[in-house]
Amino acid sequence: MLALRSVLFALLLPGTVTVAIPYFIAFRGRVAQFSQWTPWRYAGLLPLTVGAAIVLWCIWDFAVVGRGTLAPIDPPTQLVVRGPYRWVRNPMYVGAVLVLLGEAALFVSVVLLIYGAIFFVVAHCFVVLYEDPTLHRQFGPSYDTYCLRVRRWIARFHG
Repeated sequence: MLALRSVLFALLLPGTVTVAIPYFIAFRGRVAQFSQWTPWRYAGLLPLTVGAAIVLWCIWDFAVVGRGTLAPIDPPTQLVVRGPYRWVRNPMYVGAVLVLLGEAALFVSVVLLIYGAIFFVVAHCFVVLYEDPTLHRQFGPSYDTYCLRVRRWIARFHG
């Protein structure tokens, strides 16, 4: 049942943010022209792929380690500090932003780039105003220690 909930929320949340909305922004009633693949467009595949892998890895860790999903209504019951969470506190959002940056390059879309920036600002506000206080209440000192060791947005790679 947890696997089904994880898939459902993955389709609803990051699926909407990184697939459905960018599709409507990029294609707005027209078919994209992929006849001219420039190095810039190819370069967009790297952040898109890395970002998608990070998001999927986080969803997996939430289900397997945290025993929950990425949805605020069905959160993990255990603090997840492994995988991408060892290096940055909000890797799922970082992954989503990477996907959006990759899509902006792939579709050569300034509007998608702006959308990615807006998404980041909204995610930051959500993290600061809701997620951090909620995780502090739920996990207490272990979350506080985690926050001291791991940065919110910029990865710090250490043992």
